[in-house]
This record gives sequence, structure tokens and C-alpha cells, in this order.
Amino acid sequence: MIYSFRAMFVSPAVFLLSFFSLIISFAFFSMSALAAPVNANARYIVSLGGINFAKVKISLNDDAKNYNINLDMKISGVGSLVASGSATGSVSGVSSSKGLTPNKLNIMTDSRGEEFNVSVVYSKGNAVGFQVTPPLLNDIGRVAIERKDLQRVTDPIGSFILKGKGFDERLCNQKLKLFSGLERFDVKMKFVEKQIATSKRTAYQGPVILCSVRYIPVSGHYVDSAITNYLAKSNRFLIWYAPLGESGHYIPYRVIIGTSAGDLSMVLTGIKL
Repeated sequence: MIYSFRAMFVSPAVFLLSFFSLIISFAFFSMSALAAPVNANARYIVSLGGINFAKVKISLNDDAKNYNINLDMKISGVGSLVASGSATGSVSGVSSSKGLTPNKLNIMTDSRGEEFNVSVVYSKGNAVGFQVTPPLLNDIGRVAIERKDLQRVTDPIGSFILKGKGFDERLCNQKLKLFSGLERFDVKMKFVEKQIATSKRTAYQGPVILCSVRYIPVSGHYVDSAITNYLAKSNRFLIWYAPLGESGHYIPYRVIIGTSAGDLSMVLTGIKL
């Protein structure tokens, strides 16, 4: 069964937070094993069924010891399907040759005057504390988050900043355990093929790697959530990676999630080093 965005939309702020967490899980730089400091900014356009409705700005600073990522999303909305609003996110932690280890995650959304704030504290690869303001009061049908769910997890922002990966199938073939403060879910990626990006309307033309994505809910979600059930069954969840110049870094070039209202798409429109 195909679900429309209207059916997914229960509370504007809750939907926006879920949507933002999903988008930022794929909107990040992927790094090779280079230890050189990195400062970069990227811009993306988000559309639904060919209609642009959001702009995303992402900045990364990594001095090879510590890192921070900041995101800003402005949503103009699409009629009654997606409400207007804004969302920001940040994550900071330790950078090493083994990868990025988060210490703290913050996400904030504001839609129709309804504001949500989520913060998560991580330590040694585990989520050790989290807070949602205001708290979710309706737990009917919600899968309880257990202590074991918070072990060996990472955040939904830095999770796609990879180190020690080449520009080949290794970018895709992995399974990530994510905790956003609201939900615990897995993301399983699989290599599909190498392609050539040719669109002049994007910030990059050249070789890209296409990965298929599977979303696997674990806990924190509602069993009757249309968006959760739709994404868990979706077979049209794709991400393309592109090299970031000659730096040895990689960034998402495009992300597509199929919906009954058309493709939900995020495309790279600007990059600055």
C-alpha cells in the first residue's frame, strides 16, 4: 500500500522532526582516511513531486581531533502536504583515524508555532542520556526504547561521515545503528552501480556511486505510523555519492525517497571548500 504525506501528517512538529532526522541521516559528507583539517559547506534543494519546498545548508569542520557539523533547513511547505517551518541540527565529537565518535547531538524544529527540541549525549559509542522538549505524552502504540537499544549506536548526522572508505562499493555496503533521541533505527545500505551525473542544474557533474537504502525501525516509533510502515516497506530509497574534488572526501549528490505524492528528492546545488 502507498501512503500519502497527508496520511503521515499527524502533528506538524513531530512530522517535521521525523522528516528532518531522516533527511539529515543522508545529507552529510563522507570522508576518507585523510587526517588533514576540513572546512566545507554544502547546499541542497528538497522537492516533492518536482516542487521545491525546502533548502538545506550544511557545514563541516574537522581538525582531525575534534569535529562539528551544523545544519539549517528552511521549509516553505507544499500546500496541505507539508507544512512550512524550520529545523536546525548540530553534532560534535571526537575525530580519529577510526572515524567520528559523537559526544552530543541537538535537533530543533519549529512548525506552525509548535517547537520541538531533542538532545542526546553519547559516550564511548553508547547513548547515555536524551531529552525531548516538550515530552511526547502519547505512548499508546509506541514501541518502548530499551536500554539495550542505546548500546553501540551513533547519531543520525555524523553516521554518514565515513573514514577509510574508497570511491567504490565500500561506500554503500554497511549497516548503521542510529539513535535520534526519538527513535532507534537501523539503516542498511547496498551498492547498486556506478553512474555519471550530467545535470547542469546541480553543483557537480561526473562519476557517482548509487546505493540502495533500507530503513529498519527498532524502537521509539509508533506501530501504526504511516511514515514508519511506508519507509520500512519502501523499495525506492536511493542515495548517490560524489567525490568532493581531489580532497579524498565524498558527499551525497542526490537522495530519493519514493512516495505516493511523487519522489521526495534532495539534490546538491552548491559546495564550497
